[in-house]
Formats: sequence, C-alpha cells, structure tokens
Amino acid sequence: NPVQDLFIIGFPDYNEALDTELHKKLLLADVSDGGLFNKGDPSKSLDPVKDKEVFDMLYNGFIKNLEKKFSTIHNKYGGALSQLSLWRGALGVTPVKSKDDICADLLASDVASFDRLDCINQVSLEALCQVLESDVEDYKPGTCSDNNNKAIIAIIALCSVVGAGLLVGISWYAYRRYLTYQHIRKAHEQLMEATLNEAIRALHQLDYPLHLIRGDEFSEEGKLMRHEVLRNTHKLTVLDSLSDVDAFVAAGKHVVFFSHQWTSFTLPDPSCIQYDSMVLALKELAKRNGWDESLKDVFVWVDFSSIPQANPSTQNLAIRSLAAYASSATYFIIVAPDTPHVDLDDNCDFDTYQKRMWCRAEQCCHLLRNGMEGMYLKTGANNPLTPVKNDHFVDSLHVFDGELTCCRLEHKGLASCDRQSLVIPLLGLYGELIRAAADGRKGGNADSLQAVEAFLSEIDSRQEEVFPRTFKRVMWRKNKRVIEEVLLFGDLIERMRAKAESGTLEYNEDMGAATASTNSSDFIRHGASDFLRHGVVHGGMSNSQKNGVHIETAVGSL
Repeated sequence: NPVQDLFIIGFPDYNEALDTELHKKLLLADVSDGGLFNKGDPSKSLDPVKDKEVFDMLYNGFIKNLEKKFSTIHNKYGGALSQLSLWRGALGVTPVKSKDDICADLLASDVASFDRLDCINQVSLEALCQVLESDVEDYKPGTCSDNNNKAIIAIIALCSVVGAGLLVGISWYAYRRYLTYQHIRKAHEQLMEATLNEAIRALHQLDYPLHLIRGDEFSEEGKLMRHEVLRNTHKLTVLDSLSDVDAFVAAGKHVVFFSHQWTSFTLPDPSCIQYDSMVLALKELAKRNGWDESLKDVFVWVDFSSIPQANPSTQNLAIRSLAAYASSATYFIIVAPDTPHVDLDDNCDFDTYQKRMWCRAEQCCHLLRNGMEGMYLKTGANNPLTPVKNDHFVDSLHVFDGELTCCRLEHKGLASCDRQSLVIPLLGLYGELIRAAADGRKGGNADSLQAVEAFLSEIDSRQEEVFPRTFKRVMWRKNKRVIEEVLLFGDLIERMRAKAESGTLEYNEDMGAATASTNSSDFIRHGASDFLRHGVVHGGMSNSQKNGVHIETAVGSL
C-alpha cells in the first residue's frame, strides 16, 4: 500500500538506507569492492547458486549493515519501540496497547524481539512478576523470589483493609486508563504532525522523476507511445527534482500537461482520436503564444508516455508524484473529444471525463497552485482550443465526488481506496493556498487575491464535500461484503489552516521538515499573472541562477 508508507516517520531515511546497502553496496557494487556485480565482465558476476558460499557471506553482511543503519534511524526518531507504537496507532490496530503492554506481550512470546526493542528500559520486570512470573523468571532468574513474599504480605494487608485495597485498585485502574489515553493521544498528535509535514514535503520533492517528451517528437509518433518504448529510444527528457523543473521553465521551455480519460481497459487511446486532438492542441497553443512552431521548446506530459507501465513499483512512485506533476506544468489541457469506449457500450466525452475522480484530481492540483489562466479544453479535432470557463474550478474542486474504478469493483483484492492516496497532495496544496491568501491580504495584487479568495470561498462553503472527514468504503473480507466508515481528512484541514495562518508553513530542504515560514514571494509561479503567486520555485533559485540556466538531461543539454 503506497499511502501507508507516508505514516512512517523518517520513511525517506529508511528508504535511502535500503537503497544504499542493497543497490549501491551489494547489487551494483563491483566484486572488487565487496559487491555482486563484475563491471569488467558482467558474465563473471557472482551467482547465488554457483558462488553460494561467497554470496551468502556478502548477503549476511548486507543484512547486518542494514540492521545497523535501521537501528540508527530508529534512535533518530525515538527508538524502534516508539516507531512500532506509532505505526499501530496509525493503522488503528485493536486492542489499543501502550508501549508497556507491547513489551509485556513480547516477554511472553518473543524474547528476542523484547531485547531488540530495548524493552528492558521500558518496563519493570518486578512489576510484571504478578502476571508473568514464569516468563520473568525464565528471562532473569531470581527476580520474582522477593516479590512472592511481598505479594503474600500484600494479600494479608488487603484482606484486613478491604476498603483501602479496593480504593487503591480503582485508582490504579483509572491511572492506567489515563496513561493509555495519554499514549494514544500523543501517538495521534505525532501522526497528525507527521502527516502535515509530509503534505508540505510532497510539494517540494518528487518521489519519481518527471518524464517529458519533446513536442515535435510527440507529434511525429502518430499515437500515444508506451513509456518504456520512449525510454529505450531515448526520447524522454528526465527532470529529477522540482527545482530542475523550475530551471527548465526558466530556460524558456514550456511544459504541457495533457489530462484525458482512457477509452479502453488496456490502452489509453486505441482509436487515436484523443492523440490527434492533443497534437492539434499543441500546434494551436504554439501559434497562439507565438512559440517556435517546430515545437522543439514544448515538452509534453501524458500518463501513458510519462508513467512507467511495466514495473508496478516505479509506477506507484510516479502515481504518488502525480499531484506534483500536474501542479508544476505551465499549461494544462483537458482532452475530451467524443470517443467510443472499446470495452464498454458507452461514449466518452467531456461529461464522462469530468465524472472521473483522477481527472478532477489532476485539474485540482494544477489550479490550486496556478489558477486557471493556463488551463484549456480541447473537445475534438474540429473544435478550437478554448480556455476553461471561469466557474470551471467549482466542479474540479469537488474531487471526491468523482467516480473511481476501485470503488466500482468494491476494492476486491485491494487494501485501500484511491481516495486515501490523494489526502497528502491535496492537503499540502490547500495549506499553500491558505498561506498565499494570508500573505496577499497584507499587500498583494487585488485581482490575484480575488481569484484565490474565490477558491477558498467555494472550499469553505462546502468543506465537508471538498475535503470529506470520512467516507464509506465497501470491502470484501472472507467472502463477505463489508461497509465501513473510514477516516479521510478528519481534522487535518483545520490543523493545516491553523499552521498556514500562523506562519509556520515552510519546507526546509536541509532539515526535511516543516519550519517557520518566509514571505510568499519565495514561491513564485512560472506563469499565471492574474493569480496570486504562491507556487513553484521549489528549489529557491536566485535571480542569478535563473539567468543562463544550463541543464543536462537524458537527451542532451538545455
């Protein structure tokens, strides 16, 4: 489940440690450097079967090194036990258990894990003697011998003073309940803060690089080409970070995001009707803006060509970055010509496009950061490219009213709903919008502020619809249809609004977390002159850096 990774505090650190030890030091490291790969002669790379003894030695070394690094990361974020407790709280695992309860269970069932989580410093063995005497004695002989005598004395005392004993018992129970409540509350608060920080981080980092195809090459292909084909023929321009995107645009390049509805279960556009409309839209946009009509300065993002199709792992990473892709594009074109759906007895057009949740999400991610100036609609080869209507954003903001394939299939074989994967990006964009409005009221462009206020007014008047606190999810468990109410945004919107309005909404790349805010002029959008500028300089380039920008890409230098 790609979304639940985001609930792990320090997930980027764990991921980097795994990547370093597995790929850089084992799989891709040269044999002479203690790795498996023979750079001089790949055929002589270590074989797990033929070179089993050496392979096992290197593999065991990899496991030990990874354990050391993970242990260091655990300690950085409060220890392994704290991470486990937070994770249980995030998943809503029942029954709810405190750290003490977790350690007690481990002492009775898994002593090795008890030691690995350093539970000896969390619980008192003497306190566990009454309920886990045999386990405590097995772990540390002699611990409970004195406690047995104390228990006998305590029983005699309790029998003589029944009332006092009962009061102590009730007090102890209430105290334990209070401690459990405090642990749960603290874990919840940490989870909420981590979610807010992750939403801010997601605005400034890509989980997977942005892949673009140059406009002239896109127009020559004749159809939408699969990502792997374009990659293997070196026709993709790769931008690894959002600061690279900013530099790319500053160098005079135009990024066009095509949003469309698939007209087949297996192919995006088998009839090529949508592709033809995309090519015409590019040419119309170039002519309208006075660009080089060769389209060599125009770069296209479209899902089938820009997102990996063969590898599910990299595909999930790209989907997690979809909001950043859409919000970073200089132009956003909705392509929705009348097209028959190959696998359904249905016709796809702008109305069916607008019903899809992912289509609404792409629009929402773009317009919340850039406004509607660069958004266009192309409904057919014979219809001109037209700017979207001024009230177009009203439907687009209602992302979660859209239709989803996973919901239509009632999440069979799935652990979560696609709705949950959009919480992080939309939460971050909302926070930035709130902060932009607050800064604009202090002295911004009146027209720009009006545009942002229109968005916020629609959101505030229909917050429960735009950002639902919960949603009803249909699942199948053990061949039984189950309807459950699942947390979606909860109170995250109120928390993000408070964070933005208090001026503490800012991402520090060195710290990897949210810190005190600077002025909103640090977030300049590369376009959208009629929209309050609150967007894209993710990497914080200086003016001197923008002049004479030089970028090396997969297809050459820019």
